[in-house]
Amino acid sequence: MKLLAVCGNGLGTSFMLSLNVNKAMKELGIDGDCKNMDLASAKTESADYYIGSPEIMEQLEDGRKKVIPVVNMVSLNEIKEQLRKHILEVE
Repeated sequence: MKLLAVCGNGLGTSFMLSLNVNKAMKELGIDGDCKNMDLASAKTESADYYIGSPEIMEQLEDGRKKVIPVVNMVSLNEIKEQLRKHILEVE
């Protein structure tokens, strides 16, 4: 499974988020990888899920992309909760 952590510039915030998402995925037993990317690039990049702030996810959402909004990007608990809700409970 491919996830993209997205922020406006694709640097600090999305990098930190991708590290936490990878850790949460491992703890939840989700097989996959999360990379970080800027919003403009993410609009054309294919992934199973896109994760980031609610504001960025609104800009990315096009009716086809599966987006996961996260308010506190350093909260492992929130990230795990959102991954459970959007990935594990859907399967």
